[in-house]
Amino acid sequence: MNDSPTQPAIEALPAHEATVGGGMQVRRALPHRLHRRVGAWCFLDHYGPVTLAAADAGMRVGPHPHMGLQTVSWLYEGAVLHRDSLGSLQLIKPGQLNLMTAGVGISHSEESPAGHPPDLHGLQFWIALPESRRNGEPAFDHHPKLPAISRDGLDMTLIIGDALGERSPARVYSEMAGLDIVCADAGSRRLPLNPAFEHALFLIEGGMTLEGKDMAPGTLYYIGPGRESITLGSRAHARAFLLGGVPMKEDVLLWWNFVARSTEEMAAARKEWESKTARFGEVHGYDGPRLVAPELTTRLRS
Repeated sequence: MNDSPTQPAIEALPAHEATVGGGMQVRRALPHRLHRRVGAWCFLDHYGPVTLAAADAGMRVGPHPHMGLQTVSWLYEGAVLHRDSLGSLQLIKPGQLNLMTAGVGISHSEESPAGHPPDLHGLQFWIALPESRRNGEPAFDHHPKLPAISRDGLDMTLIIGDALGERSPARVYSEMAGLDIVCADAGSRRLPLNPAFEHALFLIEGGMTLEGKDMAPGTLYYIGPGRESITLGSRAHARAFLLGGVPMKEDVLLWWNFVARSTEEMAAARKEWESKTARFGEVHGYDGPRLVAPELTTRLRS
């Protein structure tokens, strides 16, 4: 997909199906074999929309460790309860941001709360931390209010980073942006981009065009650095998410729930989690088992 030979090509990257805690099916758009990251964004799951029965436990992801990354939770429908080894207990609802910075190590769980709403729909991202922060202390932040931007028929929420003259209050450690974009009605709109960033666009609901071509559901559209804008179109209400950032030059490995720089670091972290050392702490209050780390493969990809 390319509207001009002078513009960076737009690549369509189909997501693949995966299963997370409680048997929930997700569309995993990152990492992708053709593009492992978009800026520092290194993981993207899209789950739902799904309707949960009243007796359905819904999302249940038992305590598990993270290191070297930030987790970003963004909901469209439903509610999710976050617990972590810092003692955080936070319910997240649509339009709010949960941002957990793992640093050297943290553990957390995610679950649908008792008496949860019937519908669940959202996004889960990971951001790879740079060398200067990846071994720092863990932290957790909840942001109930985020910058709202209206421009040229687009209603947007800036959840992470800097875009269109606005800055999110969320603490991040790379130049980046995450924009939730709503086309309220039919029309064609031009959205300015930071040309220093690589970007990717993911359709959430409805039908939308990118540079005049229909976007397919479950597909991540990678946009290389150098573009100053894109054209978005819709025939009715539609929604997409735009992520972007300065290309990350550090070599980054992603395995299970860890981001690191070497297989040896991964192996040491796995051993510490399985040995229940103090590094990842303990999550209190989750009424189920913690996750067991899989066997480490030596064929890790950056």
